[in-house]
Amino acid sequence: MGVHVLPRTADGFGEILPTPRALRVRSYPTTDLLPPPADGAFASSIGPVAPAIRERMGETWSPACPVALDDLAYVTVSFRGFDGEAHTGELVVAATEAEGVVSVFRALFAADYPIEEMRLPTTADLEAPPTGDGNNTAALVCRAARGQTTWSAHAYGLAIDVNPFLNPYVKGDLVLPERASAYVDRTRTQPGIIHADDLVVREFARIGWSWGGAWSSLKDYQHFTATGR
Repeated sequence: MGVHVLPRTADGFGEILPTPRALRVRSYPTTDLLPPPADGAFASSIGPVAPAIRERMGETWSPACPVALDDLAYVTVSFRGFDGEAHTGELVVAATEAEGVVSVFRALFAADYPIEEMRLPTTADLEAPPTGDGNNTAALVCRAARGQTTWSAHAYGLAIDVNPFLNPYVKGDLVLPERASAYVDRTRTQPGIIHADDLVVREFARIGWSWGGAWSSLKDYQHFTATGR
């Protein structure tokens, strides 16, 4: 994964290609970037965006972004991988939402809800050529909303994308990630695919967030937001 670069289209995305056979039932083990919970139980932390974290974030945040660094929180949570093991993930979210976000992932962990990867996006992610196979569960990235000039909820730390390859963004012929076309079929029921009234939808609704899979003009099945957009 991350090796086969897609030709870019006029809109700057990669060319939409069929889902490779190896990704049609995606269930990869998680590579640990942070130490997993020592006892296998849920653990979490909420803290400021310390200088070392800020450095790792790179160009995903800058002083030109619509949220100040002091209004963001660095959060770690345990999550269950598709390998069945406990892992430690990290997110940068709006500080006002941090406790609620932790409570959501605590409930998902208790239910053995699978997540493949949860790490901070970096400058390298922003600059990488499109491969269309990413599946990182992530929150803050200072960017405009798709196809718009206004800030995305992600730019405020008020949105999280969960298992994006299994739950793609779909608008007309556009599918993101670009190799996730097999998952446009929402009758699929394999673990990690989000449906209305699933636990993940109910848990985000409990903290006042809504789901992009319920939108009518497009479907953003990975997207949970505190702003409704």
